[in-house]
Amino acid sequence: MPNIKSAKKRVKIIEKKTLRNNMIKSAYKTAIKKFEQAIEAGNIEEAKVLLSEATKKIDQACTKGVLVKNTAARKKSSLSKKLNTAMA
Repeated sequence: MPNIKSAKKRVKIIEKKTLRNNMIKSAYKTAIKKFEQAIEAGNIEEAKVLLSEATKKIDQACTKGVLVKNTAARKKSSLSKKLNTAMA
């Protein structure tokens, strides 16, 4: 544990940021899981709606700095590819 006052403050700040990052990460992973479950069930119309929600969550995670820009783009691309293969 830190002894210096500023270091103690930094520990508190890091804990808050970690909680925020985990919430954002959990939200986009949940959105992706819902989308993939809809694809497996064969609900194409529901999957289209869930794809837009998942894309939004991924973009939010990217904006907040939880995901790197290229990682976000790769995830969105793979999700849309899954939808396209399911529709074909």
